[in-house]
Amino acid sequence: MQKAEAIIFDLGGVILNIDYNLARNAFEKLGVRNFDELYSQTGADMLFRELETGKISNENFYNELNKCTGLQLSPFEIKQAWNAMLLDFREESLLFLDTIRSKYKLFLLSNTNHIHIAEFNKIYNHKKREKPFIDYFEKVYYSCEIGLRKPDAECYDWVLQKESLAPGKTIFVDDTLPNVEAAEVAGMKTILLEPGKLIENLDL
Repeated sequence: MQKAEAIIFDLGGVILNIDYNLARNAFEKLGVRNFDELYSQTGADMLFRELETGKISNENFYNELNKCTGLQLSPFEIKQAWNAMLLDFREESLLFLDTIRSKYKLFLLSNTNHIHIAEFNKIYNHKKREKPFIDYFEKVYYSCEIGLRKPDAECYDWVLQKESLAPGKTIFVDDTLPNVEAAEVAGMKTILLEPGKLIENLDL
């Protein structure tokens, strides 16, 4: 077996605590009755896919969401509900990243959007920090910035090629099964981080 040289981490559910139910509940309070059909941990409809691949602006996203729900929600209401799923960073997991940087090149690959990026950076910086969040990694890749999202095969291939990573020497860590399965197809070693599991307890 080839020795791993790099690790690609997911963000939500791996380094940042998230709860999709909180967003769903927040949207339901605003009158959105089908949030699970629009977005979940394992899938997204076209509007949310466009948001997560940077193909639609925040403003147009707010307008289109109102169209498809038949509501007249303000951008503030939508943003607050959408950000409700973002909780806090796993501090021990952040410390763990520093301990393994001497052994591996570390990368981040996250399905996310500009609304969430602004919010989780705010959450991260709420505490006094020695360094920016991105400095834990060689490079961070956000789906809305690269125009590709997991579990699309092109997303994995693009990152591997961009960083000149050998798939067989790269570990992929994610909390979503379809994302892990697609990474396996791409040739990477994979770890599915199941609920309650922490990266600092992995044998890396």
